[in-house]
Amino acid sequence: MKVPVIMLSSVTELHSYINRTQLTQELGGTQEYCHEKWISHRTAIEGFALMVKKTAQALQSFGTELAETELPNDIQATNSLLESHTEKKDRMKEDLMDALSQGNTLLESINEPLVRDPDYRMNQDELENLSTVQRLLSQLDETEAAFDEFWGRHQTRLEECLQLRHFEHSFREVEHLKSPSLSEAGLSPAHLEHALRDLRSLEERANVRVVICFVFEVLEQSQNSHYAVDSILPKCHELRATSEELNTNLKAKKAHLLKAMELHQSLEKVAKWCEDGIYLLASQPVDKCQSQDGAESALQEIEHYLSTAGHHNTLLDINAILRNYDSVLSPEFKEHVERVFHKQVSMEEMFEKRRVSLKKLAAKQTRPVQPVAPRPEAFIKSPLSSPGEPHKNELHYLTSPPASLSDEEENLAILRRHVMNELLETERAYVEELLCVLQGYAAEMDNPTMTHLIPSVLLHKKEVLFGNMSEIYHFHKRTFLRELETYTECPELVGCCFLQRMTDLQIYEKYCQNKPRSESLWRQCSDCAFFQECQKKLEHKLGLDSYLLKPVQRITKYQLLLREMLKYSRGCEGEEDLQEALAAILGILKAVNDSMHLIAITGYEGNLSDLGRLLMQGSFSVWTEHKKGHAKVKDLARFKPMQRHLFLHEKALLFCKRREENGEGYEKAPSYSFKHSLSMSAVGITENAKGDNKKFEIWCNSREEVYIVQAPTADVKTAWVNEIRKVLTRQLKACREVFSPHSPLKNCQKNTKKGEERRAEPSSPDPNPSNSPTSTDKGRGEKPEQNCKHETTAY
Repeated sequence: MKVPVIMLSSVTELHSYINRTQLTQELGGTQEYCHEKWISHRTAIEGFALMVKKTAQALQSFGTELAETELPNDIQATNSLLESHTEKKDRMKEDLMDALSQGNTLLESINEPLVRDPDYRMNQDELENLSTVQRLLSQLDETEAAFDEFWGRHQTRLEECLQLRHFEHSFREVEHLKSPSLSEAGLSPAHLEHALRDLRSLEERANVRVVICFVFEVLEQSQNSHYAVDSILPKCHELRATSEELNTNLKAKKAHLLKAMELHQSLEKVAKWCEDGIYLLASQPVDKCQSQDGAESALQEIEHYLSTAGHHNTLLDINAILRNYDSVLSPEFKEHVERVFHKQVSMEEMFEKRRVSLKKLAAKQTRPVQPVAPRPEAFIKSPLSSPGEPHKNELHYLTSPPASLSDEEENLAILRRHVMNELLETERAYVEELLCVLQGYAAEMDNPTMTHLIPSVLLHKKEVLFGNMSEIYHFHKRTFLRELETYTECPELVGCCFLQRMTDLQIYEKYCQNKPRSESLWRQCSDCAFFQECQKKLEHKLGLDSYLLKPVQRITKYQLLLREMLKYSRGCEGEEDLQEALAAILGILKAVNDSMHLIAITGYEGNLSDLGRLLMQGSFSVWTEHKKGHAKVKDLARFKPMQRHLFLHEKALLFCKRREENGEGYEKAPSYSFKHSLSMSAVGITENAKGDNKKFEIWCNSREEVYIVQAPTADVKTAWVNEIRKVLTRQLKACREVFSPHSPLKNCQKNTKKGEERRAEPSSPDPNPSNSPTSTDKGRGEKPEQNCKHETTAY
């Protein structure tokens, strides 16, 4: 293609070829032209065109993704998919709105000359730019409208899918609830309450009518346009039938449980009536009924009590009850009803016998009474040891009828059985509570699904938090509870059971020693989600800390029950065993208490276990006296004493300073700073310090070091002095065994300085402490030959 080329020599010559209106001012024309503005518009238009293209491609790609998406089969996945697609849609809409905003801004820039001058005529370039931007904006509007329409259909499809999945889930739940498994009527109202809670929970979880109404409402609103309407409608009809059947079953079960609860409440009233009767009989001592007035008063109490029986407090016809409540009576429940009824009958017979006896006593005319001295054996034997034996403080009346102690013995037997029942019932409840804690909390700490709820401070600390609770549970479940149950018919002999298992019960000492660490760990993480979730699953009103306190409360409860049993077992075969068991339990409690103080000692560099068994501990005021080359300090009372907490072991006496109690709970437990110790093989004791019956002296090194100890009371001082004397006695016996009996005892006293004060042999206690060779006034300076001393060490 040949194109002519014309060479021009001037601008004027150019005007003969091109109109001035088509040339810019630089070439002598009249056309207005800004090259910088033209470049700016062209660049912006090209960038806008590229953005429109990318936005359209992204929307098309997202639409393809939505169209190819398969609907999930569960609620969670459908929810996640709906949220994910909605999030992507929102991002796409933001990009689309950004493109529209940019196009509108560019359009305003192109139209700016027209805004300034309505008569302005755009040149060809400006007209093309305007047309291009308008075309791109129109394309964006069409794309947005198409996308919104497509997204609306897709969103509706996902929401219908989610509705379908909820419906299917509810339908499956209802299918599982067709034959609900609920707790049967137990032998206590607590079991029934638990069953009723299960029933209410089942009703809430079923929620059948709400599901049916919801589904039909959705179908009606969508005018049967749901994509799965053909599969939903048949299930809805089936669901309606299932709902009616389930509601019928739940109503029947609820009526069943309420009827059982009604019977239980009646039985509780009967049991309470019988229990009140037992205590009424026990509160009428034999001597009260010896006089006519006393008999009449007791008879009035009996009559008033029997008048409270009525329809509500007693079972009138056992056969009618068994017929009326036959539908709720399991074999065990029926046996329980019969047992309560027989107990009621026994009580009525017992009261009838007592009433007849009291009527006879009240009807008799008594003559003046003459007191006689009781028989000597009355001061020795228990008043209930056998019928006819009088109480040691009871007066014999020549004309009064003999008291029938068989009734009183029967009352005491009833009270013993009452205490035994309380022991067994609380023992069973205790075992169940321990199992609940171990399964509901301790086992859950090893559950992988609960690990994310456990705070880092609690990880791998199960042994710290629960101590040896598992060991305690297995002992009570496998051994102690079963052995206690063997004494149901002879409760007065239960002391033997405690004595046989006293060594096993010492496991509580380990639990109590760990309790401060457990309490501290609990405080650090008591509000964590793990404990809250476990408590919610167990439906406990109280937190874990209340259940961690159960073992401490249980070992304390035993001594209370043993006291009650001993109170009603005077003169019985097992009285001595009960006394020994009570003393042993109190010993365990003391050992537990002592050990709690012992583990609070800080600053002792050695091993406390090397000092032997802890015998006693307590707080005292202590003065010190050192006589190394100095005159004896007199009148020590004018000097301020030191407050020290003493720990008496078999091999040493520890002096500690009690720290202030701070914090809450177990943090309030005191702690003790170790100051110094005295070896028990090198100390002596002066039982009476001059001027105060609450003081005694502990000394060593030939009284060069003297510690004057003031106890809170004289009884505390006596207990400590006796215990220290026992330690010294054992040491003296050990010394005697070391030396041959053929060797003269004086050989043991060589190298002993003359005039040195020796510690007296702590033999049998002197009823008059002031006469003791170790007393302050009379014992100093004496050298009993029975003392065994080698060099400066006293044994």
